[in-house]
Amino acid sequence: QVQLVESGGGLVQAGGSLRLSCAASERTFSNYHIGWFCQAPGKEREFVAAISLSGGSTYYADSVKGRFTISRDNANNTVYLQMNSLKPEDTAVYYCAGDRSLARVLSGTSEYWGQGTQVTVSS
Repeated sequence: QVQLVESGGGLVQAGGSLRLSCAASERTFSNYHIGWFCQAPGKEREFVAAISLSGGSTYYADSVKGRFTISRDNANNTVYLQMNSLKPEDTAVYYCAGDRSLARVLSGTSEYWGQGTQVTVSS
């Protein structure tokens, strides 16, 4: 059982930055692909970014390319999402998700999910 805990959310003005963290309880964290998803009120959950086991491959939604960067520190069981040039439309609850299957992470059907962290971007 892998427990994922997100942190780093908050209120920021448009154009600002935040760094989200996803900390895992599992010592075999490096066996899990990790993704970030967001869900705004009244909308379905959307894919944001994902990173492969070693961090060698990264994937981004078109809406965040060039603004967000996903990275991982397997020694500390943590994945980060650096969010720059934030826009009001980025406002959502952000969740991290983990699975041994990259396909399941990318499709939003990961086995393990965190509880989410709120990101609010004011205009």
